Amino acid sequence: MRPLCLALVCVLFFSSFAFTEDRITGRSFATRSEVIARHGMACTSQPLVTQVALDILKRGGSAVDAVIGANAALGLMEPVSNGIGGDLFAIVWDPATKKLYGLNASGRSPKSLTLDEFKKRNLKSIPATGPLPVSVPGCVDGWFELHKKFGKRPMAENLEPAIRYAREGFPMTELIAYYLQRNTASLSRFPNVAETYAPGGKTPAKGEIFKNPNLANTLEKIGKGGRDEFYKGEIARTIGDFMKKQGGFLSYEDMAAHRSEWIEPVSTNYRGYDVWELPPNGQGIAALQMLNVLEAYDMKSFGFGSREHIHYFVEAKKLAFEDRAKFYADPEFVKIPVKGLISKPYAEERRKLINPTRAGARYDAGNPALMQGDTIYMTVADESGMMVSLIQSNYRGMGSGMCPDGLGFILQDRGELFSLEEGQANSYAPGKRPFHTIIPAFVTKDGEPFLSFGVMGGGFQPLGHVQILLNIIDFGMNIQEAGDAPRIDHQGSSEPTGEKMAGVGTISLETGYPYETIRELIKSGHKIGYSVGDYGGYQAIRWDPKNKVFYGASESRKDGQAAGY
Repeated sequence: MRPLCLALVCVLFFSSFAFTEDRITGRSFATRSEVIARHGMACTSQPLVTQVALDILKRGGSAVDAVIGANAALGLMEPVSNGIGGDLFAIVWDPATKKLYGLNASGRSPKSLTLDEFKKRNLKSIPATGPLPVSVPGCVDGWFELHKKFGKRPMAENLEPAIRYAREGFPMTELIAYYLQRNTASLSRFPNVAETYAPGGKTPAKGEIFKNPNLANTLEKIGKGGRDEFYKGEIARTIGDFMKKQGGFLSYEDMAAHRSEWIEPVSTNYRGYDVWELPPNGQGIAALQMLNVLEAYDMKSFGFGSREHIHYFVEAKKLAFEDRAKFYADPEFVKIPVKGLISKPYAEERRKLINPTRAGARYDAGNPALMQGDTIYMTVADESGMMVSLIQSNYRGMGSGMCPDGLGFILQDRGELFSLEEGQANSYAPGKRPFHTIIPAFVTKDGEPFLSFGVMGGGFQPLGHVQILLNIIDFGMNIQEAGDAPRIDHQGSSEPTGEKMAGVGTISLETGYPYETIRELIKSGHKIGYSVGDYGGYQAIRWDPKNKVFYGASESRKDGQAAGY
């Protein structure tokens, strides 16, 4: 499309959808004020789940107890995004040691599935559904690792609210009802999916009561039998038997061999704030790479929504994502130059590639060795000052469609993100953890906690992390405004699955950016697109050391709630 025609399309889109809201205080795009509380705070994407977390806190549970109970309830209430068939990552601020702890609870590929098997089937990529993309679900082991280190209440008590809701039922919320209908329609060709999520022939509509008695039984067994009930007991045998019947490769032996890993978070300093992410096999360090590149630009003076803001943000993303495609993978299989990738000198070298007036059509991955020297997110804070940043997902909504007999949940399809090209960092191998999109984040300032936050949405997540931080640090927004502000997405970079960068790619903008900005971006060679509802969710908790209160924020694009006491 010629630039003039594209500009006209943008005028129609963005002038038609531009909006303002009358607010006495704060930014016009803010949907609500922040929530403020002294004793505890919980922010999740479902209001009933937020209340589950607060109830656990009020009964003497730690932030980790509350986040486990909330995650179990959210697997029931938001099955389109997460559940015990998926993986988990977390960052925990422990006030006793004044230290951050990182947990990688992602599962590995089946030992019996080889790259040759994909070649025999003439597959160029791993399918999104069915038995082939299924890897070991790491969520439950993640719960027990967190609980062993930081829990205060018995695990059975933490799981009890989810068990009760699964048996008695709960009213379905609007957005989850929408996605549940779409996901179930797509996956109902697989056994047990329709029976579990569309009882009586249809999925529950908004306000209708949904029950999942099979999941209630599964959670009850986990509460009584512990993590080994899931990985070495009857549940693991049911999963192995079901996958074999479906022609899959995930086995009882794969389940029994699973282990989570405590890892050191890594960080960069952005304008006085230490931003913490987990190292690969996740993509968190892409956010750190972007921040390092952007730090040299005076984003504050450019202003939110300016051409310079969007241009430099997108170009920084392109640079980081080429490295993401080349280097990010399971560190047990490849050596990843994390230190070089997130170093300031490396960012300085990469920044030289950015043209201040033109969109970059192609960037290659850098050489950091020279510099050595659909998902849910929730966050909970307790009265002791412990803060948990946790993200958990099935990938692609409800996952693979593999719903083991009588268990009430679907196994993830995270293995889809392996590359089937030999010789790459993320090439498929047996017993290997796939590249992961889900990333929790944390920010400290002067050695004290400042912000626990995350943004959902597949490959968008590093972009979301950086935008939240720019909004708070550079543009002076509070944590609710930072999440409500219109977002920027970019598609077209190379991917860890082997897909290569396609020209300048396309910038997708939410409504609220001025046409003058869009016009200048088009003049700079950027392609502008528009989409609805694909920008992920967000939750955050900020600690205010002066007033000794927590501030909470929740995503306006989802059904969620921030609440405290």
